[in-house]
Amino acid sequence: MASIVRKLRRENKTVGFVPTMGALHAGHLSLVKESRQMSDVVVVSIFVNPTQFGRGEDFEKYPRDLTTDAGMLADYGVDYVFAPERDEVYVEGYSTFVTVEGLADSLEGASRPGHFRGVATVVTILLNTIRPDFAFFGQKDGQQVAIVKRLTKDLGFETEIVVSPTVREESGLAMSSRNAYLGAETREKASVIFRALREAKIAFKNGERNASRLAEIARKIIESEPLAEIDYVSVVERDSLASVDNIEDKEAMIAVAVRFGGVRLIDNVILNRKQ
Repeated sequence: MASIVRKLRRENKTVGFVPTMGALHAGHLSLVKESRQMSDVVVVSIFVNPTQFGRGEDFEKYPRDLTTDAGMLADYGVDYVFAPERDEVYVEGYSTFVTVEGLADSLEGASRPGHFRGVATVVTILLNTIRPDFAFFGQKDGQQVAIVKRLTKDLGFETEIVVSPTVREESGLAMSSRNAYLGAETREKASVIFRALREAKIAFKNGERNASRLAEIARKIIESEPLAEIDYVSVVERDSLASVDNIEDKEAMIAVAVRFGGVRLIDNVILNRKQ
């Protein structure tokens, strides 16, 4: 992969990169389409990263179907699929990890200790290998987006991070590989997450600026669904992830994590979105 991209750079071709863990869905493919529009060459990685899974999480049962994924990517004009083995990414004796301090401690970081150390490390390895001009991420993983932006700035990567809107199912449920774990009835009930975020955003548009009241609007709607078990409902600044009391002119994010049975789902909406 490194040899290929060195050749591409010598030819002055722009490289777009979409990092994934496979089990591809319409959300991933929207990133691929955007990369195709912006780049001469599109690279998609498929690697289920073990270092971002904690004890008791679903690493072993995480869906893997490289043949199906590669077929989907071929239909979208992807030039290269990079699907390394674990020991190619983490060589024998690997002992170097990347930590983005502060940003990785709250929200998902608090609920899943070590998760973002694994994310930041694998993103660093992939960006260093591929050296893309653009890397594409979805807004559904809002905290991850903030961390990757900080990482690329701090470590001097020249890659531009492009963030695409969350792609949703017809019910409003955010597209996720983990949705496959939900039964049909539970999947429908999980759309309460989007309804809650939508109502909070409507309240903001109608003039509510108190972060606690916006969070409470979302929380009450989610709690109306008996199957839902809330991990957190938080209102934070979009880039710094600092908690806010009143939303003024900065971009803010209402972020939620909710369990339905053994399936943990995350979602968010952006307030005061800038161009």
